Amino acid sequence: MQKLIEKAEVLIEALPYIRQFYHKTIVIKYGGAAMGDEGLKEGFATDIVLMKYVGLNPVVVHGGGPQIGQVLQQMGKASTFVQGMRVTDQETMDVVEMVLGGKVNKEIVGLINRCGGKAVGLSGKDGGLIRAKKLHLSPQEQGDTPPEIVDLGMVGEVEGINAEVIKALDEGAFIPVIAPVGVGEDGKTYNINADLVAGKVAAALRAEKLILLSDVPGVLDKGKNLITSLQAHEAKDLIAQGIVSTGMIPKVTCCLEALSGGAGKAHIIDGRVKHALILEIFTDGGVGTELWA
Repeated sequence: MQKLIEKAEVLIEALPYIRQFYHKTIVIKYGGAAMGDEGLKEGFATDIVLMKYVGLNPVVVHGGGPQIGQVLQQMGKASTFVQGMRVTDQETMDVVEMVLGGKVNKEIVGLINRCGGKAVGLSGKDGGLIRAKKLHLSPQEQGDTPPEIVDLGMVGEVEGINAEVIKALDEGAFIPVIAPVGVGEDGKTYNINADLVAGKVAAALRAEKLILLSDVPGVLDKGKNLITSLQAHEAKDLIAQGIVSTGMIPKVTCCLEALSGGAGKAHIIDGRVKHALILEIFTDGGVGTELWA
């Protein structure tokens, strides 16, 4: 009986959060280890379906870098990265679009649907969802990059988001699953960092939350301890001090841009923890770092 009571208490703990976030939009960037482990994949899909059934509007933006790299390797084509971004020629862009918009996107959609949801896969091309332009690196951003590697090819940045496409799906009880591929005014297709797309989508929708699933516990302090809550100016200070560094800088910057663009809060959580989404949204403790304006 005690175990049953404890289960009831868990549900009661979630009640105020369900009430608070009812009909609110939550943008989730799905990537990293959470996409590679079968148990974590199942847990993620279940979390998304549960969120929808209790009245939230989850919007999923996914990555797929390892899957792209695997296909390119099978083709005998080497991958080159600058500042963590894949140099993308036309042949690579064809693979990116095939893997992200086809294989990875449809796998996520299928998994969510098998768990009882109504997911719909989208590319940034669909309905003009992601308007993009070519990304240019400034000399400051190039750093130690060899001077001959300046043009990243068909790598883009977000110029605009057509939020109406996503809102229409939300209102129809569907769960949008977005591949981070955009299209420019010239009709060219661009490969865009999934974190950046998620941040822009969260801002465009004025989402209640942006949640980035990562392969680390969250933002760590100087002593490598988890920081559970950070105000925007504190996060900027950590970057300036070098405490937030390397791969965490773009994630934190993405969160800050989402907050400045109108999102309510941003979270960086450990996607290696099963049901990390539910633990972060519906429990008192949470499992990552919360950022707020």
